[in-house]
Amino acid sequence: MRVEIWSDIACPWCYVGKARFEKALDAFPHRDEVEVVHRSFELDPGRAKGDTGLVLPMLAKKYGMSEAQARAAEDRLGESAAAEGLEYRTEGRDHGSTFDMHRLLHLAKEHGRQDELVGLLYRANFAEERSVFDDDERLVELAVAAGLDADAARKVLADPAAYADDVRTDEREAAELGATGVPFFVLDRKYGVSGAQPAEVFTQALTQAWGERSPLQLIQEPGGDAEACGPDGCAVPQN
Repeated sequence: MRVEIWSDIACPWCYVGKARFEKALDAFPHRDEVEVVHRSFELDPGRAKGDTGLVLPMLAKKYGMSEAQARAAEDRLGESAAAEGLEYRTEGRDHGSTFDMHRLLHLAKEHGRQDELVGLLYRANFAEERSVFDDDERLVELAVAAGLDADAARKVLADPAAYADDVRTDEREAAELGATGVPFFVLDRKYGVSGAQPAEVFTQALTQAWGERSPLQLIQEPGGDAEACGPDGCAVPQN
């Protein structure tokens, strides 16, 4: 079974939702038969590289609230993160374009290190002081920590076209599937779970998707199997 997760590194509920989903997945009896793929979704796709700012003033402006109200909202988010065992800095964080991070995640996918990198990016953005938005070498360090080659990561960051089409394809697919926000979880392209749902909801979704997988229907000539090759060799034509 494949689970695709559309998310953005700048999305706090994606950070929390990933932890809740993983709690359900870790307890799922068929865990080893579930493939998880992270898909790109930018909350601010038009934002230019280098255009950064502090989170609290941004929230106040975006939602028409005071900075005190924005701080209180961040405190509540911090409590939700802490309940999942996650660290969360409620003040002093910045925000900016996540396009380069998504491009690196596609590089990581090719090398089987995607989940490692997305976890490190979340932690760096939400729990650590050093920004992930204004320093390419910071992203290179995280890529290396995830198991990628430093020069390969630098090459991607130096070429704005590298994996750009992959990011845009993910975003188009999200729109086609009806996703208007993230996190958005899709199980076998049959079931969708929107938002950072409780672990119990993810458990239910995994169980239902697994149980309702369609069994393979064989189509063959009545009376027997056709010739084929297998571990023991190939069928010999009979007269």
